[in-house]
Amino acid sequence: MPLLRQLEFVFQTVAASLWDASRFAQRSGYRNVDLQIKARELLRALGAARIATEICVEWNLRLRTTAGRADYRQKLISLNPRLLEHSAEIDRTLRHELAHILAQFRAGRRRILPHGNEWRIACHDLGIADEKRCHNLPFPVSARARRYVYKCPRCRRDFPRTRRIKRAVACLACCHAHNGGEFDARFRLRLVSA
Repeated sequence: MPLLRQLEFVFQTVAASLWDASRFAQRSGYRNVDLQIKARELLRALGAARIATEICVEWNLRLRTTAGRADYRQKLISLNPRLLEHSAEIDRTLRHELAHILAQFRAGRRRILPHGNEWRIACHDLGIADEKRCHNLPFPVSARARRYVYKCPRCRRDFPRTRRIKRAVACLACCHAHNGGEFDARFRLRLVSA
């Protein structure tokens, strides 16, 4: 009889973990087909059919303070599940993140500012001409300590960071002003305090 109890216990644990996993999948890494279709239609209408076939839209539970994130390399738009509480903002956030993808697609291999002129033009084309850089939704604010401070040797601007920079990174403003937007080692950020 104890053997049956053990089997029953294991079965309940597995069933419970499968239920929890399915609930988690609905929020994190869950592809939203309706939003994905909408994003693809918007891109096709703006002449970006090649990238429209690759774009994916997902809910990402790991997003805490940001409403969304666009990753051009992976052709992925991640949205914060808390947007479901503010349903009017879902479409606007999708278009905001889609503007990042569209702007980079139009720029090709050239580096662009995340919220620069190319992004503003893409926002206008997507119907959100008055879009702001940051949202004002009541999401909790992250209070991480910025332990590392990097400085540009040219403009002397500080770049506080939570983590160490592991690759060669240069001041984008100086690269744009003095090297046509291309990486230049003269403007490589230097660690000044840790």
